[in-house]
Amino acid sequence: MFKKALLISVLAGAGLAASGVFTSGVSAATAPAAAPEFSGINQWHNSAPLTQQQLRGKVVLVDFWTFDCINCIRTLPYVKSWYEKYKDQGLVVVGVHTPEYPFERKNENVAAAIKRFGITYPVAQDNQYSTWRAYNNQYWPAAYLIDKQGRVVYTHFGEGNYDVTEAKIKELLAQK
Repeated sequence: MFKKALLISVLAGAGLAASGVFTSGVSAATAPAAAPEFSGINQWHNSAPLTQQQLRGKVVLVDFWTFDCINCIRTLPYVKSWYEKYKDQGLVVVGVHTPEYPFERKNENVAAAIKRFGITYPVAQDNQYSTWRAYNNQYWPAAYLIDKQGRVVYTHFGEGNYDVTEAKIKELLAQK
């Protein structure tokens, strides 16, 4: 119980307690928070601009990443695999590319990285950190799963727990 209380305390300091969403899907007794809108996007790659309203009725994986982050690069095979496996069942993946370094802000560098990594799902380029801030995000990589009602119901920060994340994707896709 101490570990859970400590985790809640740490995450509350990160601004996530108000949303009721914690790392690896641990959640408080409060209802899940509505997913924030994609805001302040400089460029959309592989897609026209998307809104949360357009995505209602779908399961959405919002993946915060940046192309020069080794941890992000290591998660890409899993994210790409989930997209390919589940896109026809209603999963939408939106990569939110939020740069850590100035060279990661250039549209042509992001486009080249998307091509190099073989990313075919939509990528929102969030150079001003607007969407990052809307999610109260602090980590690369960070995964947020949004249910069909548009609520953030699961988060995971960093690498690992791929089986848990995939199980949650399947669970959300099975819900009516």
